Amino acid sequence: MSAGKFNITIDQGSDFSLKLTVKEAGVVKNLTGYSARAQLRTTPTAAAVSATFTCTVTNAVGGVLTMAMAYGTTAAVSPGKYYYDLEVYTGSVVQRLIQGNATVRAEVTR
Repeated sequence: MSAGKFNITIDQGSDFSLKLTVKEAGVVKNLTGYSARAQLRTTPTAAAVSATFTCTVTNAVGGVLTMAMAYGTTAAVSPGKYYYDLEVYTGSVVQRLIQGNATVRAEVTR
C-alpha cells in the first residue's frame, strides 16, 4: 500500500491534532503492537527536523491514531511551507500512511 497524500495547515502558537482511522482494502487495520511517528522538515531530504509530532495509537483494534503538536511546539516553528509524513511501525516493519505539505500560518496574537 502506498502512502496517501494529505496536506495540512498548522496555526503557529495553537494546538494541532489530526485523528485518523487506518484501513487497508477498506478494512480497519488492527494496530495492536504498533507505534506511530511523524516529523516536519523544510524539505523532504533536509537533515534537520523542524518539529516532531506526538503520535498515539488511541484505539488499536479500531485502527485509530492521533498525530498532534502542542501549542508550545507550533509556536517555535517559523511560518512557511514544510513537508511531513506519518508512519506506523512494529519491530522491523515500517509503513508510511500519509504524507504531504504542511503550511504553518503565522500567529498574530501572542
